[in-house]
Amino acid sequence: QVQLVESGGGLVQAGGSLRLSCAASGRTFSSNAMGWFRQAPGKEREFVATISGSGSYSYYADSVKGRFTISRDNAKNTMFLQMNSLKSEDTAVYYCAGRAGSSGRYYQKDEYNYWGQGTQVTVSS
Repeated sequence: QVQLVESGGGLVQAGGSLRLSCAASGRTFSSNAMGWFRQAPGKEREFVATISGSGSYSYYADSVKGRFTISRDNAKNTMFLQMNSLKSEDTAVYYCAGRAGSSGRYYQKDEYNYWGQGTQVTVSS
């Protein structure tokens, strides 16, 4: 059973930056595609970004493209989300997720098997 733990959330002013981390247990991290999702109050959980097992493929939601960068360090079983030029509409609980299958071409929440507990990101305007 893979366990995921997010960290790095917090309160930041609009235009600022945050870096989220997702630490994974288990020995198969590099063979798992990973993703970030977010959920704002009263809204559905939405896709933010995904990355392949090797890190060679990544894909972003249009709303974050050019501002967010997903990456991973397989030696440390950790995934990251660098968030720059934050906007108030980025305020949400951010979740990391993973699944077996290394392609990274998974964009729906139902395609992921395991989830972290979430970390709150609040952007003040």
